Amino acid sequence: MASSSLLSVATMSLLVLGVAAVATAQPAGDAPAELPRSELAAIYRVMADLLGDPTWPQLHPRPCTDTPWPGLQCEIAPDDSRRLRATRLHFGPDVSTPPCKPGARLAAPAILGLPHLRTLSLFGCFVGAGAVELPPALFTNASSLEQLVLKSNPGLTGRIPATLTNLKSLQVLSLSQNGFHGEIPPELGGLAALQQLDLSYNNITGEIPGEIGGMASLSILDLSWNSISGSVPAALGGLRTLQKADLSYNRLAGAVPAEVGSLKELVFLDLSHNGLAGPLPASLAGLAKLQYLLLQDNPIGTAVPAVVGSLRRLQVLGLSGCNLTGPIPRGAFAALGSLMALSLDRNRLDGPIPASLGALPHLGQLNLSQNRLAGEIALPGEFVARLGRRLDVRGNDELCVGRGRYGGLQASYLAAPPCVGPGSVNGTSSALDEATADRGCRGGGLRGLVYHLLVFLLVLEL
Repeated sequence: MASSSLLSVATMSLLVLGVAAVATAQPAGDAPAELPRSELAAIYRVMADLLGDPTWPQLHPRPCTDTPWPGLQCEIAPDDSRRLRATRLHFGPDVSTPPCKPGARLAAPAILGLPHLRTLSLFGCFVGAGAVELPPALFTNASSLEQLVLKSNPGLTGRIPATLTNLKSLQVLSLSQNGFHGEIPPELGGLAALQQLDLSYNNITGEIPGEIGGMASLSILDLSWNSISGSVPAALGGLRTLQKADLSYNRLAGAVPAEVGSLKELVFLDLSHNGLAGPLPASLAGLAKLQYLLLQDNPIGTAVPAVVGSLRRLQVLGLSGCNLTGPIPRGAFAALGSLMALSLDRNRLDGPIPASLGALPHLGQLNLSQNRLAGEIALPGEFVARLGRRLDVRGNDELCVGRGRYGGLQASYLAAPPCVGPGSVNGTSSALDEATADRGCRGGGLRGLVYHLLVFLLVLEL
């Protein structure tokens, strides 16, 4: 017991001096693996900078083994089983409450004292009034970082350091939901090993640098919710392993470059809420694996793009608010057997609703509201009943529902009046009615009134 007490006193003395606690000499075969003094001291400095808990060293004298801290991960050195290495450091509400102290800072010397660190992640750490910037000196050629995740830190501001290009082993770079501003450093194109780049929800401006095409291993690109301007760079087509591209909620303009059709592995493409114009390039037909295509709220200004009908694996297609004109082509979506959601609302589409839409086996949401569609709604009754309120045709003043069709549903959510006119018997329309349905509802609206007036005059003449 006495020797144990002396060891505790000695350990506490060393911690007060800010150096690593060292295990007493033991036979070589029984010695536990320990962090080197330099790395343990670096961890204490990081904790002092971020957590500010003066008791942390006393509570965690051996933070990798006997007194572990959940945000720290250590591994045995491959060349020495008696030596540990700090390889992961994570701060967030899941390991500490609050995750960081007011006035927390990220000092380069402390982090650089952990030469084997492969993952550094900070969630909700810099949230106070004081602005914190990423020190450019933090990133050197000697760094072993593979994942850098700094998320939900509104107090983390300034420019994204160009020195990030020194992290040649970096695979994940996530700087989402922070306060970064300025342009995307073109030097980031030198991160050839990078697989995920997420700069979403910041205040980034300027254009997307063409150098981004140098990220040969990139599979996820998320630049959404910024103020990025310019065009979608043709260099994007060089990212042959890209599976997800989200450029939504920016200020991009011009046309979608044909090179995007070279992204053969692409599954998710979101270009919504920008200023992109049509027409869409025919090369998009080459996106054979695409499942999500979101283009809403762009001034595309064409007819319904024929190329979307070639994307046979599409599950979600968003074309809302794209200033589309003309009719919905009858066979435009016939080949999209996997389609689950289709949005064509807030356009200037006219003509009838193709009954063929009701034949899509997996379609569970169809929004055609706020257009100029006309004629009798001829969608299959089973389809209308299955979708319920997920079928939205409101805001099309010249649509109508055949008498007896769909029961009384039209009075609830279809918000379309009953069609009125000759040839309607027991809720079914005659061949004449079906042939003329494309030309508008006979009843409901000015066009129906004119039609009935003409019929009445013809009867009088007879």
